[in-house]
Amino acid sequence: MVNDIARTILDGFTKHFDIFRTTTREARENFIKGDWMASRRAAIRRISLYDTRVRETIDDLRQHFDTGSLNTELWQEVKFRYMGLLYQHLQPELAETFYNSVFVGLFERHFYNNKFIFVRPSVSTERLDSDDPVYRSFYPIREGWRHTLTRILEEANLGLSFGNLRHDVRTIVADIRRQKILPKHLARHFQIQMLRPPFYRNRVANLVGRIINGPDRYPFILRVRRNEEGKAYVENLVSECNKVSSMFTSARAYFLVETEVPSAVVRFLLDFLAEKTAADLYTQIGFHKQGKAEFYRDFLDHLQRSSDLFETAPGSKGMVMLVFTLPSYPYVFKVIRDHFRPPKDTTRKAVIDRYHMVKQHDRVGRLSDAWEFSYAAFPLDRFTDELLEELKSEVASQVSIEGEQLVIKHLFIERRLEPLNLYLKRADASGVQHAIKEYGDAIRDIAAAGIFAGDLLVKNFGVTSYGRVVFYDYDEIQPLTECNFRRIPPPRYPEDEMAAEPWYSVGVNDIFPEEFAVFLFGDKEHRKIFEELHPDLLDAWYWQDLQRLIAEDRFPD
Repeated sequence: MVNDIARTILDGFTKHFDIFRTTTREARENFIKGDWMASRRAAIRRISLYDTRVRETIDDLRQHFDTGSLNTELWQEVKFRYMGLLYQHLQPELAETFYNSVFVGLFERHFYNNKFIFVRPSVSTERLDSDDPVYRSFYPIREGWRHTLTRILEEANLGLSFGNLRHDVRTIVADIRRQKILPKHLARHFQIQMLRPPFYRNRVANLVGRIINGPDRYPFILRVRRNEEGKAYVENLVSECNKVSSMFTSARAYFLVETEVPSAVVRFLLDFLAEKTAADLYTQIGFHKQGKAEFYRDFLDHLQRSSDLFETAPGSKGMVMLVFTLPSYPYVFKVIRDHFRPPKDTTRKAVIDRYHMVKQHDRVGRLSDAWEFSYAAFPLDRFTDELLEELKSEVASQVSIEGEQLVIKHLFIERRLEPLNLYLKRADASGVQHAIKEYGDAIRDIAAAGIFAGDLLVKNFGVTSYGRVVFYDYDEIQPLTECNFRRIPPPRYPEDEMAAEPWYSVGVNDIFPEEFAVFLFGDKEHRKIFEELHPDLLDAWYWQDLQRLIAEDRFPD
């Protein structure tokens, strides 16, 4: 029976991975056909595949085996046999995480008191690769730059011919010169290494590579698009570190990358994305459950190696979320409050649903993604007294103390950002100008993805380390098409403008964009900058035109 249980779980994973890869392959066909909505739907559909297969596997186990109670000796043996099945497996880390999910779902056991799951990986992926290696090497010094770049494009296997290959090569060469990415001295074995699978997202196929010059590594990413004639063309080369990093941020939709060995892709990316973690990159190529597992392991390691205390996160306190952080760790932990003070009128389920909505949406670089955890344990002695009291009073239904651990039943974990309202207070004139431009662009980009951010106050936006403004408060977001954008009607009488109440009716979903600047900015100088940079956002017609495009599935690029 032990072997049968272990095999059933691995078969469930194999089925999941096969369906995951099949769905991911649709990106190439959609790119060839220019069917951007189909690509969007495939990306959304792929997110729910994991939980579906886990539930199927749990049902299969319950149907064929006695799983009504936890037999400790049996399941220790099952875990041992499962490890044996992963010998020479190409996705052992994913298979272990799948096993964890099945076991936790089967017995409602959790990370903080569980000896039967893979808290630490049992199989190394350090040298793992397929028979067809995950990347190819090119040698421009030996072969010539133009010949090398032509080969890179032709061997990308995008399924489309390039309309003007010579022009595309010239575009890349011009970008190399303009961005000054080549060092003055090239090593004898200078090379460009390109990952075999393209990274598809929205309307772009990204050819991801790195430049190797002795011990140095530089990113080398070619963004390829499809024109209206069905031909491919190179839009540009991306090599500047901040821009490359922003392509792999959690605020963007997951890439569709068809690969047999995800760990090899992640290892390749980590080589030139030093500020990213394995958790970040597994998540970015669509394996968000693996990203979550990698995060938890890294978090446990950090707790062992640090001594600072959890404290309330900087910024204005949220009316829906209690947010805390560990100063030495670049994340925030968000717990839904037990009660919402007026004027907030929502429910726990509605808040969770909105977070799920964001995860399944194109986040366009402006909506922060989150890992969702249940029954996460924290060392009790690492909390400040003030935070501990706040947790007990504000989220009492979600916390319990078990021995030396504080257990939180449900929470979201996100990358920590500097709240925009705090940034505006400390920034100089040019920083304020940049941040307010980014703030308006964030509102516009989120709307172009079909979402109205809802609570647009600057305290609900954060600034990344490379100056990008991202939205992170989701309790009032809604589909853009459900909003009713209106212009304020002219007053009927002069007295109307002096009245305490508006002279016009206001429906539940009515929004008056011309009020944005006054409502959002108490600082008159900040308001003036916003009005000068983003006058279109203050016009109801702008929003109505955008709604028409989205209703017709014509999302702006």
